[in-house]
Amino acid sequence: MNNQVTPVNVEYGDPSIALPNEILRSVVGSGVHGIAIAGTDDHDEMGVYIEPPEYVLGVRKHRDDYIWRTQPEGARSGPGDTDLVLYSLAKYLRLAIKGNPTVMLPLFAPEESLVKVTPLGEELRALRSSFLSRQAVERFLGYMHSQHERMLGQSKRNVPNRPELIAKHGWDVKYGSHALRLAHQGYEIASAGRLTLPMPDVERERVLAVKRGEVPRDEVSAEIGRLEAAVRDLLDSGRCPLPAGADVEAISAWAISAQRRHWGW
Repeated sequence: MNNQVTPVNVEYGDPSIALPNEILRSVVGSGVHGIAIAGTDDHDEMGVYIEPPEYVLGVRKHRDDYIWRTQPEGARSGPGDTDLVLYSLAKYLRLAIKGNPTVMLPLFAPEESLVKVTPLGEELRALRSSFLSRQAVERFLGYMHSQHERMLGQSKRNVPNRPELIAKHGWDVKYGSHALRLAHQGYEIASAGRLTLPMPDVERERVLAVKRGEVPRDEVSAEIGRLEAAVRDLLDSGRCPLPAGADVEAISAWAISAQRRHWGW
């Protein structure tokens, strides 16, 4: 008798609300950055949907996201797996206004990485510059620090372990590639007020070299430190071209209009 239990997909939220009301979805993760390596990365997608008016205006609480994963609860995603997260418009905008590096990706993703985009989704993407701020730069640095600590084995958090990478390279090169990517992107935002996706060729090839285990860990760590110092100098000297925070008024005005139009009001 075969007593094996077939793993089930993970699903949270209401697909009947999220999926028909999507306005934007893109590939995120390594694919959108241009640093995916065939056979080593899972597939991540993120999107935005507009909740029905009773969800927004009523008093009952409803889940404000939809999550679907091919792997069962507690299992790490691997090559060939898909992770999907859709956020309600309000939740998405709150996260993007704070400069969450992952949440901002659908705003800057290239056309070939878009899975779905409606006219309202195009309008949201046209607002992308309104989300860039010095606060967003700080958030990129914060995420960079987290990945850097994990790369060095210094994190006290319960984080995914990749023993296969440690056995092959002596350290987790994937954390190293993420930390270096975030450092380069934080510098681009702080210096030029933009985020280029996929990454520019020179930076992208350097991050890929780290991900392939071709760069020693100490060299990667030193490079991250130099980039962080450069970003900090831009912020502290006032040479960063960005405002302190996102343009909340413009974003909020658009969100009100978008929801009204989506509802046919």
